[in-house]
Amino acid sequence: MPVEIASNASLPAPGPGDAAAMTSPTTPGNYFVSNYPPFSFWSAERVREADEALERPPRAGTPLGLYLHIPFCRRRCHFCYFKVYTDKSASEIRAYLDATLAELALYARRPFVGGRRPEFVYFGGGTPSYLSTDQLTYLVEGMRGLLPWDAAEEVTFECEPGTLTEAKIRAIRDLGVTRLSLGVEHFDDEILEVNGRAHRSREIGRSYEAARAAGFPQLNLDLIAGMVGETDGKWRDCVRQTVALRPDSVTIYQMEVPYNTTIYKEMKAAGRSIAPIADWPTKRAWVRHAFAELEAAGYSVASGYTAVLDPGRTRFLYRDRLWAGADLVGLGVASFSHVGGTHFQNEKEFGPYLERLRSGELPIHRALRLSDEERLVRELILQLKRGQVSLAYFDGKYGIDLRERFAEPLGRLAAEGVLALDGDAVRLSREGLLRVDTLLPAFYLPEHRDARYT
Repeated sequence: MPVEIASNASLPAPGPGDAAAMTSPTTPGNYFVSNYPPFSFWSAERVREADEALERPPRAGTPLGLYLHIPFCRRRCHFCYFKVYTDKSASEIRAYLDATLAELALYARRPFVGGRRPEFVYFGGGTPSYLSTDQLTYLVEGMRGLLPWDAAEEVTFECEPGTLTEAKIRAIRDLGVTRLSLGVEHFDDEILEVNGRAHRSREIGRSYEAARAAGFPQLNLDLIAGMVGETDGKWRDCVRQTVALRPDSVTIYQMEVPYNTTIYKEMKAAGRSIAPIADWPTKRAWVRHAFAELEAAGYSVASGYTAVLDPGRTRFLYRDRLWAGADLVGLGVASFSHVGGTHFQNEKEFGPYLERLRSGELPIHRALRLSDEERLVRELILQLKRGQVSLAYFDGKYGIDLRERFAEPLGRLAAEGVLALDGDAVRLSREGLLRVDTLLPAFYLPEHRDARYT
């Protein structure tokens, strides 16, 4: 359906860091920085670098994690930029699951595993909960038989509320999932509909209560600030309902419009360059409000996107270990991996991914081996998303004094009031945290600045 943004009345006042961005509408492209160097520097010509990384033993003390992409959904959301399919039959899904198991079997035999067992596992999508209980059981048992993850401290599983039943929730818990993440996005049915979400508000409460009853150690709710049709009143009500549920953690993303989304395609057809959603200062104001309400309810802000109810108990190992240089094996179509300081990504289309595995080869599509300096920058910018980094950590790991190596960007951002040096820490202000992704390129190496991100 066509997408039109509703009028935004009585918006919260912008914060100090937003004054220069009052004319910052949302335009097409990637805002969220998920890795470094930018993906546009990864190439098919460097796939051999991935193979070389897989043949090296692991660096001492490096954790190992698994990510599995389940690319199936009931509907494709208008803002979705992930590789998803809504038209696959049961036989095609089974073929995909078999392919991911074949992929894991190939990895399990390579030297980089080095006897390690995964410390964290993440089922992402798409919609992992789209799979039936039988399909999930087949998949998980197959994975455990190839590379046991009985020692995993965290197993995360993404869900779309409308795909869950009490029986499936119990089965997911019995499979060892410790962190269930519900893709709520919003509680308003009109906003859910106009943005192409498959679930509705009544399914949120039902699935949440069933998940609570199943005894997951951690329940996370995902929200998106600035979806099509958002208003100040609707967002405040969304935050109110979130606080009332008291999940263990809340993740809030600011809406962006990458080029492979339905929203962008409609914009392009209409000759529009501005997305039909709120501008960046407005979205930051909404997240600012959400963080303030969550803090008032006893939560702590743990990153530019997350708040947790009990920091002593609630962790997100997938994020924290990956941002500190852990090895990650990404299984499935278009998945990303990081092994021994080398990035690589799988084939981006369903058919080629399956065909390469049927031929007995890993489906790696492009790769990039990082220099030590690139590894340093990668860890620095990703860890800054948590709001602070330790000077001692980088000195101990890389022999680098961040204050000297990045004196120019640190000084400039400190002068802007979004960052400060505080003893051993580099800390972002709340306003810096709310727009952290716009600050990170200041730390890029010269050759990566002003380059296409994907």
